Amino acid sequence: MPNALRTLYRTALIMVSVILLIPVVTASADERCASSPGHMRCQGKGSERLNIQGVVEADVLRPVLEAFHQRYPQITLDYRDASRGERRKPEGVPRDVDLLMSSAMAQQYQLANAGLAQSLGDGVVNPVWPDSARWRDELIGLTHEPLVMVYRRELADMGPPPVDHASLLTFLNHHRNALTGRIVTYDPARSPTGFMAVAQDVARSTEAWTLFEAMGKADTQLVDSTAAMLKGLIEGRYLIGYNLMGSYARRAVQSHPELVLQVPDDYALALQRLALIPKTAPHPDMARRFLAFITSSEGQQIMTTRTPLGSPLPTDDNATPAATSLEPIQLVPGLLALIDPLKREALLHRWQMIFTPHDPAGSHADTGEVE
Repeated sequence: MPNALRTLYRTALIMVSVILLIPVVTASADERCASSPGHMRCQGKGSERLNIQGVVEADVLRPVLEAFHQRYPQITLDYRDASRGERRKPEGVPRDVDLLMSSAMAQQYQLANAGLAQSLGDGVVNPVWPDSARWRDELIGLTHEPLVMVYRRELADMGPPPVDHASLLTFLNHHRNALTGRIVTYDPARSPTGFMAVAQDVARSTEAWTLFEAMGKADTQLVDSTAAMLKGLIEGRYLIGYNLMGSYARRAVQSHPELVLQVPDDYALALQRLALIPKTAPHPDMARRFLAFITSSEGQQIMTTRTPLGSPLPTDDNATPAATSLEPIQLVPGLLALIDPLKREALLHRWQMIFTPHDPAGSHADTGEVE
């Protein structure tokens, strides 16, 4: 081999070796998205912005947010979890929010009914989206989440664990002493989701108040969130949790085999996380772009396979026996009754007559983020 050709060959080998040693650096969605408790920010390449306020943990929604940012890298995306910190007043919407998402369905309905939401836009939402998850082109239900029971496996030492509301009542009456102080549920006075759950139980079942009275006699603990219920169940302070949001509960039982999730066989109320675009949204078109993505086939596949949040669209899960008991809370004017001051006061007064004797403050000290 001639010297010149040999030198060229050696140079090429050196260059290839150097190239192989240099790591390929690309800015993935993960690298561009930073999160902290209650907040996630994905830095965009352009000047477009999207501010979302939700009542779901940022880590739960992270796969959807990252996928959206990967699809639209020019948009700077800010997501804030409003369940952490002080509750906003139902009649108020932060002026910097482009998309407002919440499981407090009555409050969201009230905002839209009061004219504080703008149109979602023609052709934005997936055309196969069910009518039961839409209202007047201003509200859209993005999830389908049953309220469930969760219990610790050692509960079975007392007898067959409850599978529906009637068997829960029977179980409480038969094992009151062993269960005293070891049951947990929402405090409807502090949690909008908890209040809706109680009101819907009362509307759905004539035995609801009988069940609540049995829970009161067993000194049931009242907290602000499903996260607080799960924390106590995991730590062993509680044996039974009632009316937990299934999305959070499903994720917890996957990593904590000592817990069992039970979708009530008789009926299971299913919440929808409702989204609206406020009238004051500074970037409404970006909100519409996000809604188009999250309701698309791609967005829904990510939602149902990479998050614990259920979809309003029919899925394979709907074929399971537990799914037959699901009863979605409807987007109807009756939701406004849940925030009517007189009706709310009457329901809470009856509730507190049951639980106040066990706690002069009207609720127990174990608190979490409000939802």
